[in-house]
Amino acid sequence: MTGSREESPSPSPQAISPALCPVRLFATDVDGTLTDGGMYYTETGEVIKRFDTRDAFGMNRLRRAGIAVAIVTSEDSPIVLARARKLRIERVYVGVEDKLSLLEKVIAELGATWAQLAYIGDDLNDLPVIERAGLSACPADAASQVVDAANYVCRRAGGHGAVREFCEWILAECIAARG
Repeated sequence: MTGSREESPSPSPQAISPALCPVRLFATDVDGTLTDGGMYYTETGEVIKRFDTRDAFGMNRLRRAGIAVAIVTSEDSPIVLARARKLRIERVYVGVEDKLSLLEKVIAELGATWAQLAYIGDDLNDLPVIERAGLSACPADAASQVVDAANYVCRRAGGHGAVREFCEWILAECIAARG
C-alpha cells in the first residue's frame, strides 16, 4: 500500500457456493452511485455521464463468482443502456419509478429472496430497497437518510469506485464465510 489510500481486499473470483454466500443478486442505482451524479451537457444539449471503470471490474468479478448483476435507474437514459451493453449486463432497467416492485419481480425470476439481494444506492428513491435488501450499501456522499439505513457505507463517493468497493466487500465476506 502506498500513500494514505486504502486498497479494497482482492478475494478470489471463483464461483461461490450459495450456502456460503447468501447473495444471489447484486443491483445498483446509476446516478450518484455508478456515476458522480453530475449531468454534463454539451453545447448541442447532449447529456454526458461519467462512469468509473473500477466499478465495472467489481461487477464483473461478482458475475464470475456466480452472482447475478442488475442496473436499476429512474432515468430513461440511452447512456445507461450503452454502458450496460459494453459491460454485458443483461439485467438493465431504465425509467423505473418503483424500484422495490421491479426488484421484487427480478428476485422472483431468479428464485431468490430479498435476503439474497445486495443493493447499492445513494438517494431517497433508493431507500425502500436499501431498507428491504438483505445487504445494502451507499456511497460515502449519499443522502443522510440512506447513510443511516445502509448496512455498509463506502469510503468512496459515487462514481469514484464506491460500487467496486462494495463488490469487493461482498466477495471478501463470502470468502470469509468459507472459513
